[in-house]
Amino acid sequence: MKFKVFFIIILSTFFLFSSFAIENTSNLSKDVPDYGDALIIGSIADASILIPMIATDVMSHEVAGRIFLGVVKYTPDLRIIGDLAEKFEISPDQKTITFYLKRGVKWADGVEVTAEDVYFGFKLITSSKIPSPYASDFLEVQDFKIIDPYTFKVTYKRPFALALPSWGNLVVLPKHILEGKSLDYLKNVFGRNPIGNGPFKLERWKTQQEILLKYNPLYYEGRPYLNYLIYRIIPDPSTLFMELKSGGIDWISLTPLQYLKLQRESELKSQFNIYKYSSFSFTYIGYNLNHPFFKDKRVRKALCYAINREEIVKGALLGQGIPAYGPYKPDTWFYNKNIENSCPHNPQKALELLKSAGFTKGKDGILEKEGNPFEFTILINQGNLSRLLAAQIIQRQLSQIGIKVNIRVMEWTTLIHQFIDTRRFSAVILGWATGPDPDLYDIFHCSKTKPPGLNFINYCNPKLDKLLEEGRYTLDREKRKKIYYQIQEILAEDQPYTFLYIPMSLEAIHKRFKGIKVSPIGIGYNIEKWWVPKNMQKYLIP
Repeated sequence: MKFKVFFIIILSTFFLFSSFAIENTSNLSKDVPDYGDALIIGSIADASILIPMIATDVMSHEVAGRIFLGVVKYTPDLRIIGDLAEKFEISPDQKTITFYLKRGVKWADGVEVTAEDVYFGFKLITSSKIPSPYASDFLEVQDFKIIDPYTFKVTYKRPFALALPSWGNLVVLPKHILEGKSLDYLKNVFGRNPIGNGPFKLERWKTQQEILLKYNPLYYEGRPYLNYLIYRIIPDPSTLFMELKSGGIDWISLTPLQYLKLQRESELKSQFNIYKYSSFSFTYIGYNLNHPFFKDKRVRKALCYAINREEIVKGALLGQGIPAYGPYKPDTWFYNKNIENSCPHNPQKALELLKSAGFTKGKDGILEKEGNPFEFTILINQGNLSRLLAAQIIQRQLSQIGIKVNIRVMEWTTLIHQFIDTRRFSAVILGWATGPDPDLYDIFHCSKTKPPGLNFINYCNPKLDKLLEEGRYTLDREKRKKIYYQIQEILAEDQPYTFLYIPMSLEAIHKRFKGIKVSPIGIGYNIEKWWVPKNMQKYLIP
């Protein structure tokens, strides 16, 4: 589950280097770009709603990010610059930001974007009637003042580390369309047929089949070179790979096994550029802490000792990743290396902890407590082979100490909306996308346990809450570093998640597409600049 982390979005002003590699650089071209063609993107999951402030899944944010612009954005090297904003000024006391919007930026229906649209979105996201998990960043604003149609000023209650990056694409919505409309209209009408201000606009959405975006001729930087972005929804990764091989798809995120297969098939490899880079994400097992077993910290710590991360990286990722011991990548400035020693693989230590928690071996070899066998089900989303393999490895590892694990594979939107959002699960393997800021408030703070909060595991630690809050209001980098070191140590001790691995991003994109540039932020950030030479264009549609 990738969210505001989503990815939007828990980013900050601090610079971070990310390692990356491109295995074929033929996509870089000095030719004059041509207009036309379509990019067919394969996805295992459909979007749920195309309103960034409400969406909680990565596919929704991926698509909505092509339709809506933010006030600011990140550059490829992770600096914050204006997007809708021409410029911004921060007051000496770090509490006030004045944004100056670009003139002439239009919504897809031709109406100009103004400060009124930003204020309208701000009022929505801070309203108790809107189920937004991202409201906390904007509730820090003490005053929002419109100076003129192109200038607005926000003043915070106190210096706030996430003040500037929070003004991404979460809050700008068309006031002239949505003013006076109900929440039902917002979610079920506009959320399915949005009018945006970005490089592409929604043309068609067939649930669980495809999402078709067409270039926006009114985009303020000039229309994108590509005519269409077409997301094909294919939950089965094997079918997705076959479509790539047959030419029905231009871009997919490869599984580690597909990555190795493509390396061995010279003819197929000659048709695609392969991009490999360290991702801003981590995969984990999240436990429902209302479960009678998992509410005991000793049990969660025991599972951490019992699970062999190195074996999972080798078996589930085929080596295309690294073990995760916490929520951050090791090459970030806030990473605490000491947590790597928090629970090394030690099945005997796991058994000792379980014994102290009241578990004994039953006649069938399964651990039990007060007559209840230690048996639970791990939910995973359909189409993610690495998570399925990880679950199977964990199933075997835990069986060796007397814990029975069942695995249930579910369609993505069903998993999220019927089980995660409603808290009807025992354990789940999911992932978060992270960013260059260490803020974890939205996924671990006690206030985020109730829907639509993203702390769906119901983890609550007042000491951690205090540090999460302190981290948000500390601007000095070294002081923040110490705070997030402590946060990682608490998470390593409490183990609300068993952190599993940080995967590599493995992207295969057809070689006819030019203008792709890999950076610390990844790829896809400049998709409106991608293009295909006329003599290589495949889809000759207007």
